[in-house]
Amino acid sequence: MEILLNPVIVSVVVLCVLCVCRINVLLAIIFSAIAAGICAHMGLGDVMRVFISGMGDNSETALSYILLGAFAAAMTHTGLAPILAKKIANVICGRKFLLILIITVMAILSQNLIPVHIAFIPILIPPLLHVMNKLKIDRRAVACALAFGLKAPYITIPAGFGLIFQGLIADNLTQNGMKVVVADVWKANWFLGLAMVVGLLYALFISYKKPREYKDVEIAADTVMTENEEDLRFNKNHYLTLLAAFATLGVQLWTNSLPLGALVGLSVIFGTGAIDHKKMDKLMNEGIGLMGYVAFVMLVAAGFSMVLKQTGGVESLVHAATAFMCGSKMLAATIMLAIGLFITMGIGTSFGTIPILAVLFVPVCAKMGFSIPATIIIMSAAAALGDAGSPASDTTLGPTAGLDADGQHNHILDTCIPTFVHYNVPLIIFAVLAVFIFQ
Repeated sequence: MEILLNPVIVSVVVLCVLCVCRINVLLAIIFSAIAAGICAHMGLGDVMRVFISGMGDNSETALSYILLGAFAAAMTHTGLAPILAKKIANVICGRKFLLILIITVMAILSQNLIPVHIAFIPILIPPLLHVMNKLKIDRRAVACALAFGLKAPYITIPAGFGLIFQGLIADNLTQNGMKVVVADVWKANWFLGLAMVVGLLYALFISYKKPREYKDVEIAADTVMTENEEDLRFNKNHYLTLLAAFATLGVQLWTNSLPLGALVGLSVIFGTGAIDHKKMDKLMNEGIGLMGYVAFVMLVAAGFSMVLKQTGGVESLVHAATAFMCGSKMLAATIMLAIGLFITMGIGTSFGTIPILAVLFVPVCAKMGFSIPATIIIMSAAAALGDAGSPASDTTLGPTAGLDADGQHNHILDTCIPTFVHYNVPLIIFAVLAVFIFQ
């Protein structure tokens, strides 16, 4: 009974119930944090003070999203995004799986080659909704494809966001007594990438293969593709925008700072005259409109994470769970993955989950005799679990921002639940198998 009243479990259950009842995600996270604090016998004033103080932990992420939102808005003003959308529509020639494949590849590139993360989705996807409607594509399949492209690269590829994630894994394992470098992480995590491929294929070819009807609803004028062939030609401004994108990538890799990379990209766009500097205020406002809500959810999620830390719920949950392991590697792996799932479902960020879990899981893995590759996989999976499926995650908020442009895609039913089922289940199965395969 005591474990059921653990602040982590209570708060995550409250969060999920509120979101399913269509309470705004932002409000749901705040109420969930209060529920966690009450379970830990904290005063309401103390809960809010801890909550607000913790919001700063995601300030860099929030700033990145705002600047990348402005960068994505700049791509719209130069006409690059509608051109790409129109060219994609011309290439697919009615082949719906080719369209989904192209969207998946673009999502992957947004994590590594051109690290705009989810900022490209509300720009590129709305112009393609008419094409998806015509092909009767189930948008849940597209949500799964986008989630795969946003999540699988950082787990498996040591570049862009993947370099940050895998660096966090290596650093935190090392700090807790298990010496690991980034090269060790990607060499083990390919196994988790395989799990996500299985989930993606199941979603596309089994779960959501059947046609699904959508109405052709009028959407914002700046998201509609032009039929004028003259407008499909690349000009100087488009090439300058692409140059800015590569500058963003280069600076981010060089300085390991995504906000600085985005700032340089915007400087290139305005400095070269690709967009008149008089439009700067308008672009920043549009950037806030595109990504401001997601950025603020990330800030609130960091506050929620801080409340969970202060309650001591994570430590007590791990200690209570170890009593059920009974010396079994399979039980130990399953329990640790379940704990990681609960935590990430609540705070919505796998990156922020790593430091919380490492200090608790590394000693358990060492005690159970897990190999270094198996420990890496368990840690990576435990952190990444819930990223797909969490109402507060950018992996779910991003796809919904694009697919719901015409009001026909529900965040919980059409994004969170499908991505939760198709990625978290195979990740758990493959992570448990890794304990025995990577001896």
